[in-house]
Amino acid sequence: MTRKRKSRATEFHTVKRLDNTRLVRHAEPVKMRNLYRSVALSTFIAAFFLLYIYQHFKCIDLSFQLEAARAERVEASALNSSLKLEIAGLSSPKRIDTIARRQLGLTETLPSQVREYQPTAGAEVAAAQFVHVNRAQ
Repeated sequence: MTRKRKSRATEFHTVKRLDNTRLVRHAEPVKMRNLYRSVALSTFIAAFFLLYIYQHFKCIDLSFQLEAARAERVEASALNSSLKLEIAGLSSPKRIDTIARRQLGLTETLPSQVREYQPTAGAEVAAAQFVHVNRAQ
């Protein structure tokens, strides 16, 4: 038995539509005005929501910065108090006297080593130029 093969050829059908009508349709002014209004309103609403979202995330960012500044302030306050304690210990007269005696070999002044200053006439004006005001107080 011989089989006959059916050959199926693929067929392509193309449809060509030509529109040769040259109709020009003018938009109605009322419809165009409504279109412009709706576009303007949607632009305004979109701008409002974008501004709201920007403010929201900026507020979150600023709150993070505020917390970081508060943490730095607490750390600086603790460091400041520890430095004040260290300064108080370093500037105590007893400690300075001990260092002067042990390391520098200094002793107390004797009354015979102290002289009183007796300015000569006219020396007050010259001495006033060399006086420095103590601004630490």
